[in-house]
Amino acid sequence: MADPELEQIRARRMAEMQQQMGGGGEQKAEQQARQEELKNTILAGILDQSARSRLNNLKLVKPDKAAMVENMLIQMAQSGQVQGKIGEDHLKTILERVSEQTKPVGKVKFQRRKVFDDDSDDDY
Repeated sequence: MADPELEQIRARRMAEMQQQMGGGGEQKAEQQARQEELKNTILAGILDQSARSRLNNLKLVKPDKAAMVENMLIQMAQSGQVQGKIGEDHLKTILERVSEQTKPVGKVKFQRRKVFDDDSDDDY
């Protein structure tokens, strides 16, 4: 009789744990969806159609750079640095600034060693 009771307790506890794990994931997904929607709303408000199109194209090619630019634009909008809509030309200048900031710092130089080959043709 203890075995079925023990199995019921285990099953109930396992269901509770799964609900907690799944519930947390759903909540996190909901929160991410809300943040993404808020970000899109802000960007739609400060970018004109051509600039938005350019940013979406950049997102396809370089998602990390696009995310940096989006975050920069959102910070500019929240701090009041944006008056009116940002056009494609202004977005290009912002992209150039970000590109300059993210340039690789150093160069890699390969120095090849000269190896003397023991298998020379002199041994005939």
